[in-house]
Amino acid sequence: MKRNPLVPYYLIMVIGLVLVFFLGIKGIGDAKEIAKEKEGGDQEQAEEFDPEQYAQGTCISCHGENLEGSGSIPSLHGTGLSKDEIADILANGKGNMPAGLVPADNIDQMAEWIANLK
Repeated sequence: MKRNPLVPYYLIMVIGLVLVFFLGIKGIGDAKEIAKEKEGGDQEQAEEFDPEQYAQGTCISCHGENLEGSGSIPSLHGTGLSKDEIADILANGKGNMPAGLVPADNIDQMAEWIANLK
């Protein structure tokens, strides 16, 4: 009894087509879920800004681990600047401080946090 050598290839092709069909259906369902998450996801991100955590991730690279500064980099503790002056520096930069490190929506929160550092 001789077997047809193409049968395994036909079986692999049929299994592949079935797999592609079912994965395509699953992808359509996942796309709808992702779209729903994107609609409500922006509100959660705006509420989650934590100035202290942001400073630990961004500001420590220049101002030091305790934000005490070093050399030409000033300390963030007891700056003597008002909240508006700090917000202006965060938005526009000054000296070695580049502009735009803090997202524009969160500049006021960050400026208030820095102004209250002792």
